[in-house]
Amino acid sequence: MDIYPAIDIRNGKAVRLSGGDADTETIYHPDPVALAERFVWQGARWIHIVDLDRAFGDGDNIALVDRIMARVGSHVQIQIGGGFRTADQIRRGLDTMVTRLVLGTAAIERPGLVEEALMAGGVARVAVALDTRNGKVAHHGWTETSAEQAVDVARRVVDQGVRTLIYTDIGRDGMLTGPDLDGARALQETGALVILSGGVSSLDDVRRVADTTLAGVIIGRALYENRMTLSDALAVAAGEPAG
Repeated sequence: MDIYPAIDIRNGKAVRLSGGDADTETIYHPDPVALAERFVWQGARWIHIVDLDRAFGDGDNIALVDRIMARVGSHVQIQIGGGFRTADQIRRGLDTMVTRLVLGTAAIERPGLVEEALMAGGVARVAVALDTRNGKVAHHGWTETSAEQAVDVARRVVDQGVRTLIYTDIGRDGMLTGPDLDGARALQETGALVILSGGVSSLDDVRRVADTTLAGVIIGRALYENRMTLSDALAVAAGEPAG
């Protein structure tokens, strides 16, 4: 199981939101580049980046993400999402050193873009994020909720060729209330690899995820607030003792 330390970027800073609410922003680090370097130094093999400005339609942090890629891209695999909603944005994203591009709104509103992304990048470089409220998929930076159930969207994109899904229960994201294992496991029935996000608060939560067959877990606030170290999370994921 892979551990994905999260860097959510808004206005050039690393932040976390609570329950997907843009008005609950907490700034945790003023320099996302330095934060990425710290994660690499602590042993990260992946970093999960979200450009919140682009997701909310309030600009972008492309130049900053490029600096992160230049600084640590040769040492760690980068998974990036947030606002990839057009064919041009997807192509430009895939043209960088990014290991995996994450589609969200595009998979809901323009399913044809999923196939274009898969053709351009291949199945290993494309994931679809299923961010849910009460089982239904949210999009446009979590500001809108569709009528579609997450499992139905999952089946559709897997039929298109997607092999990696990222599942987030928005109500748990940034809340430290524990991850939704049942929701993630339901999506595994599609045959996809599922990465779980939202609610991880402790090493016990990491152990619970590691005891499943999920592909990975994204951790944000628990790392920023020193509820665990990345090194210990990586050890637990590998079945080794923490500390």
